[in-house]
Amino acid sequence: MSFTVAVKEEILRRHHLSRQELSAIIKMSGSIGLSSSGLTLSVITENPKLARHLYESFLYFYEIKSEVRHHQRNNLRKNRVYTVYTDERVQEILSDLHLADSFFGLETGIAPEILADEEAGRAYLRGAFLANGSIRDPESGKYQLEISSVYLDHAQGIASLLQHFLLDAKVIERKKGAVTYLQRAEDIMDFLIVIGAMEARDTFEGVKILRETRNDLNRANNAETANIARTISASMKTINNISKINDRIGLDNIPADLQEVARLRILHPDYSIQQLADSLSNPMTKSGVNHKLRKLNKLADEL
Repeated sequence: MSFTVAVKEEILRRHHLSRQELSAIIKMSGSIGLSSSGLTLSVITENPKLARHLYESFLYFYEIKSEVRHHQRNNLRKNRVYTVYTDERVQEILSDLHLADSFFGLETGIAPEILADEEAGRAYLRGAFLANGSIRDPESGKYQLEISSVYLDHAQGIASLLQHFLLDAKVIERKKGAVTYLQRAEDIMDFLIVIGAMEARDTFEGVKILRETRNDLNRANNAETANIARTISASMKTINNISKINDRIGLDNIPADLQEVARLRILHPDYSIQQLADSLSNPMTKSGVNHKLRKLNKLADEL
């Protein structure tokens, strides 16, 4: 199950029926038709649980037993598509949900009554996400929430709703409409709180923390590996220089304070500077050992 599907199933499982939620779903997935008996309303979804949710909403709010039809989509995904259809009291439904325009179509924006009420806004955002929302799986490490709209002003209305909840929503136009989106992980988690998907929010945060912990460990390991490589590289250069000194003049003929450091470095090529400093018969500081190693390297360069 994808993360998006998990969020939608949690919403459908946890929340009561809502007119504002229904309004958003119809706005984004509905279409108006005309039959011999008057207006018809069809709402299309690939989610069978959402189709049942719509059926229950029409029955609960308007005492309408809508039809639920389905067909197989002829594309590579071959998903089953559900249509919730009714030709009863359609004009009443549209008016009640602030959806009808003067030509018996669907209004393109969001009703001011919804924009002005916090709880109505939460419910509307739930419906918008149920209809046309998606969240990139947080395991990917690239965070993105999108809600697609047919109309630009509707996408901007959703962005305004999100901004009301202090979320950094943006809108982009595409060939078949517009998309309202969030890109920051914190905004996506806050959105899940706004729509009441707390389980999904906790899952998202858990995945995010785990990824960040893994990344921190990888960075630390990479840094440690790089430090070890630099230490070994410097150590081998010094060992080669000490061998050169030994071959040319012999270690017994260099200053006494350099002899012990030189022999320790050859015996322990993997030692850090601190380990060398601690192993001397008269321990000294790291800077003291570094100074003596630089003297050995300089002496080899002069030979």
